[in-house]
Amino acid sequence: MIDVPTITDAQATTVELWHREEIENTYEGFPRLVVRQHEQNFRLWHQEDIARSPSASDTELAQVKRKIDKLNQRRNDLIEQLDEHLIGRLNDLGVEPRLEARLNTETPGSAIDRLSILALRIFHMREQADRTDADGQHRQNCLDKLEILHRQHRDLSTSLVQLLDDIFSGHKLLNIYRQHKMYNDSSLNPQIYTTSKKPAA
Repeated sequence: MIDVPTITDAQATTVELWHREEIENTYEGFPRLVVRQHEQNFRLWHQEDIARSPSASDTELAQVKRKIDKLNQRRNDLIEQLDEHLIGRLNDLGVEPRLEARLNTETPGSAIDRLSILALRIFHMREQADRTDADGQHRQNCLDKLEILHRQHRDLSTSLVQLLDDIFSGHKLLNIYRQHKMYNDSSLNPQIYTTSKKPAA
């Protein structure tokens, strides 16, 4: 089975570590794939901050936008890989869904992605709550939000445990839902394929 506390501990630990040291993934097995996916959210978070800087030039914003697109593509690809890994494990264990098995509104990979984002929000909200240059009202507002974020994290972690239990006991189905992102595909994005066909001036 997949141990959800191991997943959430890895996400929280690496968020803190990567703010102090170079990004590195020392995990093995499924947690290694979880942390690879988590890394894309970590990088996306900080690129999004840059994109919202009032001092960023148009050239910088264009560069950041391209980085965000590539990171988001990798993020979604890795969500699918998380689910592929789980399907492989189900096959190895010979788990067969029951006749009455139902689908879930999201896959475990998507839930792991949401937990990753929550880990980032919790870290950065804690930073804001601890700011010595902010007034007391700001810090209190952040503490109130932090409490909500922790509750959401607990709820989602519990839901993921229940979902995995249901999947590995055959009570729920696990299908992979391909994102088929179009914006980075030169054959599907008209802004790319029509531009590439234009004759040089």
